[in-house]
Amino acid sequence: MEDREKRYNNRLFMIGGVFVVCFFGSFLLGRYPVYPATLVKVLLSRVFPIEVTWQSQVETVIFNVRLPRVLMAALIGAGLSFAGAAYQGIFKNPMVSPDVLGASSGAGFGAAFGLFFSLGYGGVSLCAFIFGLSAVGIVCIVSSRVPYNQVLGLVLSGIMVSSLANAAVSFIKLVADPTNTLPVITYWLMGSLASIRQKDVFFAAPWIILGIIPIYLLRWRINILSLGDEEARSMGIHTGRLRLAVVLGATLITSASVSVSGLIGWVGLVVPHLARMLVGSDYRRLLPASLLMGGSFLLIVDNVARLITTSEIPIGILTAFVGAPFFLYLILKEGKRL
Repeated sequence: MEDREKRYNNRLFMIGGVFVVCFFGSFLLGRYPVYPATLVKVLLSRVFPIEVTWQSQVETVIFNVRLPRVLMAALIGAGLSFAGAAYQGIFKNPMVSPDVLGASSGAGFGAAFGLFFSLGYGGVSLCAFIFGLSAVGIVCIVSSRVPYNQVLGLVLSGIMVSSLANAAVSFIKLVADPTNTLPVITYWLMGSLASIRQKDVFFAAPWIILGIIPIYLLRWRINILSLGDEEARSMGIHTGRLRLAVVLGATLITSASVSVSGLIGWVGLVVPHLARMLVGSDYRRLLPASLLMGGSFLLIVDNVARLITTSEIPIGILTAFVGAPFFLYLILKEGKRL
C-alpha cells in the first residue's frame, strides 16, 4: 500500500513537471521566434534589474500576445478537466462532463445572442457567462421537483435545458445575417483562443479560480460521496448540499471558460480518465492531477492549433478529434458497468 501511494505521488510530481514545461514552452512557439534564454531574461526583468539586450517587439509578443493566451489555455484546460473530474465523482458516472447540466449550451446561446445583437466583445463574453449560470440555475430549480432521485433529476433537467439552448442557437443562426453575423457565430461556437487578450484574463480567471477553490477543499467529501449516498449520509455528510456546492463551483468554471474561449468540448471527459489511470481514484490526488493534466493538454492542443497550418484551426475541432476516439474506447471498456 505504501509503495503504491509513493508511486502515485511520484506520478503526480511528474505531471506537475510536464505542466511547467508545457506552460513555459508555449511562450517559445509561434510565428515570431523567442529563444529560451531571451524568455528567461525578459520574465526576470520584471522583477530584477537586468540589462535590456533584446528588441522591444519581444516584450510585446511575450506579455501582450502570448502571456494572456498561455494563461487562459492553462486555466481553461485545468478548470474544465477539474470540473469534469468532480462531476464524475458526485454523479458516480465516468461518462459525464462539465456540460452535463447545460452550462456550455447556455453560454453558447448567450454568446450567439450577444453576437446577433452586436453587443461587442465584452458584451458577448458577459452574455455567455450570465446565460451559462442561468442555464444551470434553471436545471437546479427543475431538479428540485424530483426529490426521490436528485441525480436523475439533475441529469434529465440538464438534457432538457441543453436541448432548448441548442434549439435557440439554431434559431438565431437561421435568422442571422448570412454574410456577416452567421460566420462569426459559427466560428465562435467552434472554440478558439486566438482573440484572448489581457481583459479576458482579468474577467474569466477570478471566476475559474473561485470555482476551483471550494471543490478542492471538498475533495475528501467527494471521495466518500463516490461510494454512494447511503454511505455518505452514515458518515454525517449532507449529500444534497455537497452536490450543490460542487455544481456551483463547476458552473462558475465552465461558464467563465466558455465565455472567453467558445465551446471547447471533451477536455472535461478525456483528461480526468487519463489522470485516473495514472494516480488512481482518490480525489485527493485525482483533482490536482486532473487540474495539471488539463492545463497541459489544452496548452499542447492550442500550440498545435496555431502552428499546424498558416490559418489557425479552431481548438474545439482538435479536442473533438482526440476526445471522440477516446470516448469510443470508454464505451467499449466501461459501458457494461454503467
